[in-house]
Parts: sequence; structure tokens; C-alpha cells
Amino acid sequence: MGMMGKMRSLAPWFIITVGGLFVLFMVLSDSKVTEIIGQRANNVGSINEREISYSEFSKMVEQYKSYQTQQTGQDIPQAQMEGFRDQVWDVIVSQQLMNEKVAEFGLAVSDDEIKEQILGPNPPAHLKQSFIDSTGQFNRELYEQAIFDPRNKQILITEENRIREQLLSKKLRDYVNASITVSNDEVRRDYIDKNVKMSAEYVSVSANSIGDSAVTVADDDLKSYYNENKDSYKISPQRKIKYVLFKKEPSKIDTLSIKNNLDAIVKKLKTDSSSFKTYVEIYSDLPYVLDTTDVTRSAAPVFEQLVKAKEGDIIGPTLTFNGFTVHRLVKKLKSKDTYVKASHILIKSAGDDAKAKKEADAIYQELKNGADFAELAKSKSQDGSASRGGDLGWFGEGQMVDEFWQACKKGSVDRVQKPVKSQFGYHVILVTDKTNNKFVVETIANKVDVSATTVDKLNNAANDFEYLAKEGDFENEAKLLGYTVGESMAFGEEAKSVPGIGSNKALIKFAFENDLGDVGTVFNVTSGYLVPMVSDIVKEGFKDFEEVKGPIRSVVLREKKTEKAGEIMAEIKAKVGDSGDLNAAKSVFTNAKVSTVSSIAPNASIPGIGREFAFTNYALNGELNKVSAPIKGKNSYFLVKVNSRSEVNESDFDSKKDQIRTTLLNTKQNRYFQDWLIKLKDDAEISDNRYMFYR
Repeated sequence: MGMMGKMRSLAPWFIITVGGLFVLFMVLSDSKVTEIIGQRANNVGSINEREISYSEFSKMVEQYKSYQTQQTGQDIPQAQMEGFRDQVWDVIVSQQLMNEKVAEFGLAVSDDEIKEQILGPNPPAHLKQSFIDSTGQFNRELYEQAIFDPRNKQILITEENRIREQLLSKKLRDYVNASITVSNDEVRRDYIDKNVKMSAEYVSVSANSIGDSAVTVADDDLKSYYNENKDSYKISPQRKIKYVLFKKEPSKIDTLSIKNNLDAIVKKLKTDSSSFKTYVEIYSDLPYVLDTTDVTRSAAPVFEQLVKAKEGDIIGPTLTFNGFTVHRLVKKLKSKDTYVKASHILIKSAGDDAKAKKEADAIYQELKNGADFAELAKSKSQDGSASRGGDLGWFGEGQMVDEFWQACKKGSVDRVQKPVKSQFGYHVILVTDKTNNKFVVETIANKVDVSATTVDKLNNAANDFEYLAKEGDFENEAKLLGYTVGESMAFGEEAKSVPGIGSNKALIKFAFENDLGDVGTVFNVTSGYLVPMVSDIVKEGFKDFEEVKGPIRSVVLREKKTEKAGEIMAEIKAKVGDSGDLNAAKSVFTNAKVSTVSSIAPNASIPGIGREFAFTNYALNGELNKVSAPIKGKNSYFLVKVNSRSEVNESDFDSKKDQIRTTLLNTKQNRYFQDWLIKLKDDAEISDNRYMFYR
């Protein structure tokens, strides 16, 4: 038996034994259970004095994780587990609080109600689905046989419990939402918003159309705004942390290990009579596929090799963004598309087109006289390709601006072209290669993952640094060891994540439960292992006036401009009157906008303006063919002359009003229940200590 055959025969034992040890190790390392064992408390939190044990919470997490995997067919990535645990915790909190209210309101579900659900005329869809025949008919007889089969007793008990919970949840919702109604006016307004159409002429004067010099903003105005809106500048307690991050990324050894392995495979492939497909099935992380590729679907270094390869050649291993790949070129296919490899030297126009063209022409002449293109590009080109000697790699149609692409497509290989103008400036172009081929390939792909050895080394390094930082000075120790110290932006205690680091409630708890300069333990964050230090403590208060003076000035300036727009619109109204020509607005204020809207709904966004409810409300209710008084919008003033407005189709409204009422009622009830549940959580005594178990 070959090596792979032996490994496959041992796979079940290997997976159970090694996999079990791995899961145990990950649970212990992730949850810090070893730090908890021996402690008196083993609870992750409490909800109104009901303790939630680590065991109960973990069981729920695994249960929901299993549901998720069944639905999606994919495991939850480790990087998303903290967010997933937060969701499960929220479910537990919601369920506990709702259970308390069910008891308080005296709600219950009888056995007869459950029986009616299971044996009634319309059983739950998930129970019926296994008894639908090929014609789509529900086989009631087989369904009831299964229900009363003693062998299915445990399944039936599980379903009864699930149905009981669903009915209780519905009864609670109905109880809470009992007072929610939808008025006739709400139903009619919803119909009008979706069905009435209006057309109008209008004049608008926006704050944006008024220059800064037209208004005066004094410091007293800014201070008045600050004092009147001081609550807007209130700051809650905040923290900053400095940290050293030991990134979980493949080491050079991890990368070299994959490359060396593939080097050996390539060497063997060249002498082995086995098919390339056989090697793909044994060694590749991706399944076998005979793929046709071009420049848009290949990594640049791979495409470069394919262009030069012969049919049957094996190329690689090549490092790409997705790891290492080895390709076998099966066939070259002629394509109607052209692919180009080119370099350029870009001279940006920067407002002086003549100067840019003169410089580009001079560079072109230097190249014609024998100057080295790459060296000249490094010193003269004004874009990111300069560091690469102007090399842009391979590209096809649509990947570059059209003027540049057309010049490359028509240009000869190894011949410098005269400067070509685009929106970016002037390009001096050198086409270095061309092809009209696509490539049929077979591929072995290996991801470069962080090895267990590398993870262990990173963890050890983080723990060593933690010890040194606690014994000495955090930043000095980092400097001595050559580690980079990062610092987060300020964050609050209710923050969902730490800026620059990501979601980690344990880290947030550390920052708020420790003093300035305190060094924390090693935290397992999404990108690696992190050792933090509390670097700043911001107390509750208000932002200083000088700190917010700039943003306040922008707000006050806009308000002043809007007021000015109102004054101008009053002048325009006086000029236009009640029925005059709106175009006369231009004679009062040249920046006034005169336009029309056609067939807009009352809740529609107005083209060129956006949502302006004051505008649309007048269009819905204002007198036809009469110019309105000045209407104040969000940042503009309007005059509106309604030309037409459709009438409500009463028979159509009558046919739809019941459906509209039902939809509005469902929406209102859902919103009300969610708000009720949020308040329930706000009023509850909830203690969340999961950060002690999950770092």
C-alpha cells in the first residue's frame, strides 16, 4: 500500500485522536479555563440574578454553531468567533428576560394547543417536508404513522418543546403589541405616498450657492452655538492603549517549507509517468479543474511565465497572493483579445499642460538618443511605477484609460512612443511584450498558513514580552527587543471594538478596569497576540471650545448662509409674486436654480435636490398654479408652483387598504416589540463576565 493509501486508512483514527487533542488545546488556550479552574466562581455572567455558567454558555455556543454550520455548510472562522459569541449571549439575555415576562403576565401554552399545531390541518413546514411525495402532495397517513411511532418519541418531545417556545414567544409579542393600531389616516397617507404623482416648477437658493464673503461669522457666534449645543460635545470616559502586536502570519520557514515541498513535487513530476491530475488530487488545496486563463485571471508572475512557456511545460512554484502555485500549460488558445506588457514615464499636467508636454517631449528625445528607459523612469516618472522603472506589467482592454490603452495596443514592441495625453497627464510609453493567447492550465495550489510551531513561538514571545514589560518599562523593553509600539485612538467602555485592533471586549474591560501605565496579559486578537498598556485616561466632561471651534465654524457658516438664502428668496418672491414667471428669480440672484420636476411621489427623492419633505409636502397640499411663500428646506429655500397633482383612485384604494393596514401594523408591531426588548435590557441587571473566560 502506498503512503497516501496508508494515510487514508488511518484517517478516522488520526482525526479522532489528534483532532480531539487539538480541540481540547484550542478550548483551553482560547478560554483561559486553566486560569479559572480552582476559582470559586465559574459563571460567565448573570441576568437579573440568574447565574449563567460557563458550561451552559459554551453548550449554547456549540449548539448555535452547529445550526449555523448546517445552514451554511461552513464552519465559523476563528476570527469571527467573538462576534458570534456576542450574538449567542444576546439571545440568552433576550430569552431569559422574555421568560420572566411570560411568567409575570401569566402566559402559558396548553397541551391541546401543541397537539393542534402538530396534528391540525396545517402542521409545521419542517415536519411536513419529509412526507411530500413526487407530485408535491403531503402524505398525511405516513406523517401520522411517524408521529405515533414509539421509536420517534424523543424527536417528538424535542418538537413539542420547540413549538411550545414558539407559541409562547408569539403570545408574548401579541400581549406586548396589543395596544398597537393603525389609523385610517395612516393607511390613506401610505397609499398617497406611493400612488399620487405631482409635477411642479420651482426656484431654489441653497447655502452652497452663497459665497463665504456674503456672511459674517464672529467668535461670539461660535461661542453661542457651543453653549447652546454643549451636550453635543459631551465626552464619556475614554481610554487609549499602547500595544505590541505579535502578528499571526506565516514565517519565512513556513513559506520556505511550502516552496521546498512543491519544488520536490515539480522535480518528481518531470520524471513520473503519473498524470498531473493525480498530483493535483493528492497535493493541491483546491480541487482539479482544467481552466482557461488570461491576464485578468492570473497572478502577474504566473502570466509572465505562461507567455514564455511551451505546451506541456510545468511552471512554478510561484508565490501569489493566495499562496504557491504550480501550473502545467496544457494548450495555448488564440484569442480575439490583445494583452500588453508596457512601461511608462508619467508627467502630470498639474494645471500647466504646456509645461507638462514640454517636459514629456524632452524625456522622449532623451530616450531616442539612447537613455535607459528604466533609469529615466525612476528619476522622472510621477507615479507609483517609478520605483519599478515604469513597469506596469501585463494588462488588457478596460484596465487602463482608453487613450493609454489604444497607444499600447497599436504600438510596436520595444519602440518608445511619442507622449500620449490622458486625464492623468502625458505618458511616454514603451511596449515590452504582446500576446493574443489564452492558456489552458492544470494547477496545484498550496496556501501558506501559519504553522503550529510559528503560533507557539509567537505566543511564547508575547508572554516573554509581557513579563519584561511588567517588570520594566513597556516602551523601553519594546525598543530594546526591536518591537513596534502601536497606540489606539480613544474608545469608550461601550465600544464594540478597539480602533485599529478589532472586536475584543476583554481588551476593553482591561483598559477600563486598570490604571494609567498598567500592562495587561497576552490577548488573543484577530490578527495575533497582543500585549497592551493603558496609555491615556480621558475623564467624563466636555470637549474644549478651542478643540471644536473649527467644526463649529463650518456649522455656523452653513446656518448663516441658509439664513441669507432665506433673505434672497424673500426678494425673489416679491419680484415673482403669486403667479409670475419663476425665471425672473435670475434677475434677483444669478445663482438661483430654476427647474421642474415631473411625476414625483410625496415620499420621493427630488432629482438634483434629494429628500426635501417641506418641498414635497407643499407639492402634495399646496394650491395649484400658485407660487408658494418661501419654503425652508434642510439647507435651501424654495418657491414652488404646483402644476398638476393626480387624484386618489378611490376604488383602487378600497381594494388595497386592508393589505396596507396589515403591512403597516406588522411593521409597527415589530418596531415596537424591538424597542420594548431594548428597554427591557436597559432596565435589567446584567453582568457580563465573559471576558474572564475568553481572551
